[in-house]
Amino acid sequence: MGAMIHVIASIRVKEGSLDEYIAMFKENVPNVLAEDGCVQYAPCIDAETGWKTQALDPQRMTVVEQWESMEALQAHSRAPHMAAFRKKAGHLVEGMALQVVEDA
Repeated sequence: MGAMIHVIASIRVKEGSLDEYIAMFKENVPNVLAEDGCVQYAPCIDAETGWKTQALDPQRMTVVEQWESMEALQAHSRAPHMAAFRKKAGHLVEGMALQVVEDA
């Protein structure tokens, strides 16, 4: 097996919409976890640490993902349930930043 693929997706939602977005997101999590090659797919929110270097954002949900291969991640991006989720929840999203890395 090749290098494990890790994804950190930071999704900034409209003010006051975080709880609604997380609820919609969690409805889709079982579909993603059932995909071939999905190891982890977890919605997360910022945890207060008190560290000066931490940039907290109360309107951000971060998705921590792990995939067995780049092919599995690419298939995930084309999955019908992902298109349906984007259509359903897209109006709540202000912006997104995606980081895709592999084991060194």
